[in-house]
Amino acid sequence: MKVLLTTLGNMVIAIIFAGIFTKSTIAKEIPLPKPYYEGEKSVEEAIKSRRTIRSFSSQVLTLTQLSQILWAADGITADRGYIKLRAAPSAGALYPLDIFIVVGENGVKDIDAGVYHYIPHGHLLKMVRKGDVRVGVAKAALHQMWMAEAPAIMIITGEYKRCTRKYGERGIPYTYIEAGHVGQNIFLQCETLGLGAGIVGAFHNDEVIKVLGIDKRHDPITIMPVGYER
Repeated sequence: MKVLLTTLGNMVIAIIFAGIFTKSTIAKEIPLPKPYYEGEKSVEEAIKSRRTIRSFSSQVLTLTQLSQILWAADGITADRGYIKLRAAPSAGALYPLDIFIVVGENGVKDIDAGVYHYIPHGHLLKMVRKGDVRVGVAKAALHQMWMAEAPAIMIITGEYKRCTRKYGERGIPYTYIEAGHVGQNIFLQCETLGLGAGIVGAFHNDEVIKVLGIDKRHDPITIMPVGYER
């Protein structure tokens, strides 16, 4: 009986420690390089040359490039004390969007393949799940397999309650409008970095959520593969 209890006790401890290890691994935070505020290409040049890309090479992105794209997308650009303003305008400064990044195997230098959540406050990545799920995202997007070739895929999601609590149902289109602003920022920043971006709006939301391993309150709005054009 004593041996049985000892064995059971050891099993419980092992399970607890396994759970703690898994949580700490998934919750791993990665500080991003500090963004820069002056580039070599003007905004006018970027607007003129920007095109939607649907064919990507396997060339690896740097963490600095990813950092710059995320900052331009929805990073902190001003600290007013009572509120931190971001790169994209937001109705009531409520910021209902989140950006998740699917990094492929050997997709971004110095970080593992996996799904990451961009945290503007602190300018860092938080791992959501391990592994390369680009193919899963592409299948969820009506089998548009070309996007699985990109080294990284960005998914812009909306948590509508952040906006509807103030604006009612009107907060939903406000969230969509904000996603458009963020998407254009990604396009233009990629262009200045010598990269390209695609954009996809056709996908099964529930399937994307399942592949990413995120909470259902984060509703996918736009999928944007990024990388070097082939």
